Amino acid sequence: MDVWTDEPGVVELPDGRRIRGTGVRKPRGDVPAPDFAVYLLRRDSAPMPWPHRWVRWRDFRLPDSTEDAVVALREAWERASEQRVEIACGRGIGRTGTALALLATMSGAVPEDTMAWVRAQYHRRAVETRKQRRWVETTAASFHAESD
Repeated sequence: MDVWTDEPGVVELPDGRRIRGTGVRKPRGDVPAPDFAVYLLRRDSAPMPWPHRWVRWRDFRLPDSTEDAVVALREAWERASEQRVEIACGRGIGRTGTALALLATMSGAVPEDTMAWVRAQYHRRAVETRKQRRWVETTAASFHAESD
């Protein structure tokens, strides 16, 4: 299994892992299939031919279950050390950016700095709502407190 190189949407997390953010509505083009993906969507999309997790997460909202989201994103983060991992929502901006911001904190970024980081590294409008920004900060703070 390979990790991502310079495909569109790929960001390098603070710890060196590389994860691709995208939207399920975007054409895949020549981008290789992921080894694992997390889909942040209102409902489970059509079955994909690769291993994946679905997190119920409506557009401009928060995940229905923070626990489900954290479990799926932690698996994505762990797999990204050796596999091509993809995170996707509808357009690949808000929910995907929010997930990438949380993944950055798993990789060692300070929660308060992740919004600026994800907007600079991935998309200028990533983490679209105040609720999403607060969710990243509080969720990251809770799992960092658990590891202390």
